[in-house]
Amino acid sequence: MIPTPYLLFLGDAPDQLAAKVAQGIKDWRPENAVGQFRLPGCGADVGLDDLTLDEAKAAGAQTLVIGVANRGGVISQAWKEVLIEALKMGFDIASGLHNLLRDEDDLVAAAKVNGRSLHDVRIPSTAYPIANGVKRSGKRCLAVGTDCSVGKMYTGLAMDAEMRKRGMKSTFRPTGQTGILITGGGVPLDAVVADFMAGAVEYLTPDNDDDHWDHIEGQGSLYHVSYSGVTMALVHGGQPDALVLSHEPTRKHMRGLPDYQQPSLEDLRDTALAMARVANPACQVIGVSVNTQHLSEDEANAYLQEVEDRMGLPAVDPFRHGAGRLVDALAAL
Repeated sequence: MIPTPYLLFLGDAPDQLAAKVAQGIKDWRPENAVGQFRLPGCGADVGLDDLTLDEAKAAGAQTLVIGVANRGGVISQAWKEVLIEALKMGFDIASGLHNLLRDEDDLVAAAKVNGRSLHDVRIPSTAYPIANGVKRSGKRCLAVGTDCSVGKMYTGLAMDAEMRKRGMKSTFRPTGQTGILITGGGVPLDAVVADFMAGAVEYLTPDNDDDHWDHIEGQGSLYHVSYSGVTMALVHGGQPDALVLSHEPTRKHMRGLPDYQQPSLEDLRDTALAMARVANPACQVIGVSVNTQHLSEDEANAYLQEVEDRMGLPAVDPFRHGAGRLVDALAAL
């Protein structure tokens, strides 16, 4: 287990989206986050106190968590200076980056000398099977996005929290580093060998009570040429009974791909539903989750109403308005 509480390392994140790991921990496990550590020029702020390593140690922090999910997942030299100093001061280091802590000789040496641990959560801990497509008992919901980083994980967490609040049977099933750091378990899906990804999702969402819902953490987008493979594994391995469409309406292009535009919600609906019905012919699209953080309250409400009228589905921003209407739609299936 990774020792808590955490100091969340935002480094030199260029924008708020790049710090989504830290934001997720702060939002969903605030008791585990004593503060944030930012380098000069950092463009992100998760709303915690900016602490030095000394201040964080005095506040009880035991692990420095790399809360940045940058493109390519690289540990820079500027970061290393802070990480090595943290190890000397008695912190463990935890990371979900593709660039593994254990592959950095200077970090490994510093951890060994100081008797500390390096926690790479993006290393599969199980030998997953190849997917067999056998139908499982219980029910499953998956958020699929028009792009990466549009609120798929937040949607799943919010729906799970709302269902448990109502006394319904529900579990959030993490498939990425942020979800794993929030809940303490899951499958780091994009680190699983491709042939076993769908099988890993089957493993993560086993047979359950007929009235139990698994909320599978979404990843990537079927329309994102960099990350569509992991999304397809979720769609087929998850065999979802319900899909939630996730969207961020102010994007000028696909994240990290300036030459690609986001699909329409209608295109996403038709493509994702066709792919999902390969594994589960009964799958339905039950709602739309919209990340309206860059819209005013009036703009957000107007946009959601327009989407709802156009799509004939409940459209909500779970952060602004809660996930109640999405859960209502699940309960009606």
